[in-house]
Formats: sequence, structure tokens, C-alpha cells
Amino acid sequence: MPDRSRKRPRDPNQLGKLVVDIATGETQDMFDDSGKDPAAVALGRKGGLKGGKARAANMTAVERSEAARRAARKRWDKG
Repeated sequence: MPDRSRKRPRDPNQLGKLVVDIATGETQDMFDDSGKDPAAVALGRKGGLKGGKARAANMTAVERSEAARRAARKRWDKG
């Protein structure tokens, strides 16, 4: 059976009180729903930050223009 005692309250009033208590320092936020290893998250973030720049540096001007055109088309087609 999963440990459900660590979930945030679903009731808006109780959740609001928890947020105020955390903001005022009366209690600490000990709800971590991610379940991910912080070291792995940091490593993935590090790679993600340099990925786009490295990809753009290896592309020609025509390839960059085409990639931007495809991205813009995708953005405008969503609406």
C-alpha cells in the first residue's frame, strides 16, 4: 500500500493554510512528489541547457532557417 500521508491536502482551504505556513516559516515543505534523484535531474538539466546551442552551432544557416520555419509552423498550427 502506498504511503499517502505525504501528499498535499486536496481541500483548497487546507492547501491554502499549508502554503501560508510554509511561506511564514511555521512548517517546512516536506512534500516531494517528483520521486526523482536530484543528482540525475541536475545532470539532465545540464545536458539540456547546452543541447540547443550545440545543435545550432553544427547547423548551416539554411538548416537553422528551415528548423525555425518548421517550429513556427508547428506553433501556429496548434491554435
